[in-house]
Amino acid sequence: MSAAGARRVAHASHWGAFSVEVDGDRITGVHPHPDDPAPSPLLANVAGAARHPSRVAAPAVRRGWWERGPGADDRRGRDEWLRVGWPEVLDRVAADLARVRAVAGADAVYAGSYGWASAGRFHHAQSQLRRFFGLFGGSTVSVGTYSSGAAERILPHVIGSDEQLWRGATAWPVIARHTDTLVAFGGLPAKNSSVAPGGVTRHTIAGHLAAAAARGMRVVSVSPLADDVAPALGAEWLPIRPGTDVALMLALARVLVREGLADLGFCRTHCAGLDRFLAALDGAGGRAVPTPEWAASITGVPAARTVDLARRMAAGRTLVTTSWSLQRAEHGEQPVWASINLACLLGQVGLPGGGFGNGYASLADVGGGRNPVPFPALPGTGRPLRSWIPVARVSDMLLHPGARYEVDGQTRTYPEIRTVWWAGGNPFHHHQDLGRLRRALRRPETVVVLEPYWTAMARHADVVLPTTTTLERNDVAVGRGDGRVVAMQRALDPYGEARDDHAVYLGLAERLGIGDEFGARLDEMGWLRLLWDRWQERLARAGMPCPGFEEFWAAGEHVFGGADDDRVHLADFRSDPQRAPLNTPSGRIELWSATVDGYGYDDCPGTPTWLEPQEWSGSPLASRWPLVLVANNPASRLHGQLDPGGLSAASKVAGREPIRVHPTDAAARGLRDGDVALVENDRGRCLAGVVVSEAVTAGVVQLSTGAWYDPDDPESDSPLCVHGNPNVLTADRGTSRLAQASSGQHTLVEVRRYPGRPPPVRAHEPPAMATPSPPGPTS
Repeated sequence: MSAAGARRVAHASHWGAFSVEVDGDRITGVHPHPDDPAPSPLLANVAGAARHPSRVAAPAVRRGWWERGPGADDRRGRDEWLRVGWPEVLDRVAADLARVRAVAGADAVYAGSYGWASAGRFHHAQSQLRRFFGLFGGSTVSVGTYSSGAAERILPHVIGSDEQLWRGATAWPVIARHTDTLVAFGGLPAKNSSVAPGGVTRHTIAGHLAAAAARGMRVVSVSPLADDVAPALGAEWLPIRPGTDVALMLALARVLVREGLADLGFCRTHCAGLDRFLAALDGAGGRAVPTPEWAASITGVPAARTVDLARRMAAGRTLVTTSWSLQRAEHGEQPVWASINLACLLGQVGLPGGGFGNGYASLADVGGGRNPVPFPALPGTGRPLRSWIPVARVSDMLLHPGARYEVDGQTRTYPEIRTVWWAGGNPFHHHQDLGRLRRALRRPETVVVLEPYWTAMARHADVVLPTTTTLERNDVAVGRGDGRVVAMQRALDPYGEARDDHAVYLGLAERLGIGDEFGARLDEMGWLRLLWDRWQERLARAGMPCPGFEEFWAAGEHVFGGADDDRVHLADFRSDPQRAPLNTPSGRIELWSATVDGYGYDDCPGTPTWLEPQEWSGSPLASRWPLVLVANNPASRLHGQLDPGGLSAASKVAGREPIRVHPTDAAARGLRDGDVALVENDRGRCLAGVVVSEAVTAGVVQLSTGAWYDPDDPESDSPLCVHGNPNVLTADRGTSRLAQASSGQHTLVEVRRYPGRPPPVRAHEPPAMATPSPPGPTS
């Protein structure tokens, strides 16, 4: 029951639609959408984080930048903070942007945004940023994602498009009805399946999987972690050494061919490069022959189990899927490609419940419905993108301006960046080798961050402009597949002096002479009505009725379509590859790619290949750091969002991110549940709370990302992260020259009990704030 005087407000997030009870300036209750059959536990973070002391209360500037002006500075992340007023800081920032544009061009600004700040379509951080900088004259931006960057590059070469797979994936109800065996490389982690970029109202994946299991579908989870599949599914766990999935896939493929179980007829009519791939399976080009015994020596999967799995896959309707975690590793393009080749040998591509997938359970909307009429995005400027880098190469760009690098057949040059501008994300969560990132962030002349919380990225800026959270503004959330649009109604007043991103950019735009163009003379609700009216027009052309904006806003949501529960991936292509060709050079699935082969990349050959990571047996690091660390996404939050929230805080061990250790490895190191452990390698060190668990394979430890980076001594060049951020340990190395994507999923480490009393965790405490000294007398 609501408290007297409390009000209930509709809202939405990436992990689900919900409503909040508000009493004055407090969130007193959070309630999932009544139609959601399996609400995300992440809703438990909402109330506690809304007014947490880690919020940025007012504009803040670093003393050195404010008093001495822009310039490279090793005091970033160490300097004193000054509290200043909005007019003063906007004047200074606008003048500095104009200066950089005049002396070095607009592309000397790196405008970074990762886009997960809000499920709303208007207050979408990346859209607001790109509209502003488009009108400013441009900027350098990032392309691709940390989540799926390698897959985004290799899939167009193999099947013609990444969108064709993710947006057209076989629907979960079809899998539930038809799939006999679901082989999940990287598992089907429930924690990832609750989130989607525009939000999701009904979480249905668990229900579809339960129905499939009740019918008799068998799930085989190929993963170093036992709980990468829900226990209720009764899945077969195939423990594997992290990063070796390609070796197992190639061995499975060889068994299919050698035992006459492969559908070579399908491969000849629907695929290109079959002969090259078969030759590779026989060891052509000096490759090792991928026998089950060879694979066992790499993966730890017994040869007999490999042979048995190959035979079972050929005996019924089989879906082969890879999680995005597999491609977030060195040579991450290879497991995506190898899984497709393996599925093609089974000959079931385009059949209900068969074929291949990528990203099932990595997002809630892979295998979900697709809205027939997409909701409009914030209008851009229509100006061409001139300067860009792969998103995971930001440290390279800052440290090596003018250096040449290769990506997907191109040779490009890193621009010289004078200003780093970041909004809607925290690179100290996403990026690798945080010591290197800290050094890189000393190089620009100015670093500006738009952020609601004192994250590590904010603490390494020159200027922090406090922004509102979604609960402090109005917006509209539209998931890509569940046929609903949800009102995100303002529940709280802005915290302190926080402003929404649009208001910040409008203030800067007015100072730069582009205010009318950027703001279009519309307020927040005016923009929402404009977007709604444009969508209403699109729906009308599609013959779909839609209420006016005021009626929708009063109701809190509008249901406009249902999921496509009968969608089968590549069904038309299977039926007639001539009439429905793929957007590849051959029009078919490319088991071997002449294009990729022509690049001549030894780290991404022309057909799927097992390539050993650099830090393995051939490196002296392998003997010094004997454990493989899996740095996966957390179950207690989305990325690093709302880390101070209740669910996230409750997941900590001794106040730090938990690290799971197999009992054998724990015993050898004298580790027990609840201990504080030192996790280290040549790149860095962090502390974590020990959880001894048989859910991790021996020789493997698991430490999720997202704990806010918390150096014990900011003055040090190699501080200890006391909170447990694994990216102080991971390598800042591109997956290959093809994608140059993030390879931060795995690294080698050692773990030991921390001696003595561990340092306190201060990640969620705001920094001390001073006020600027009055200017001295003029001469």
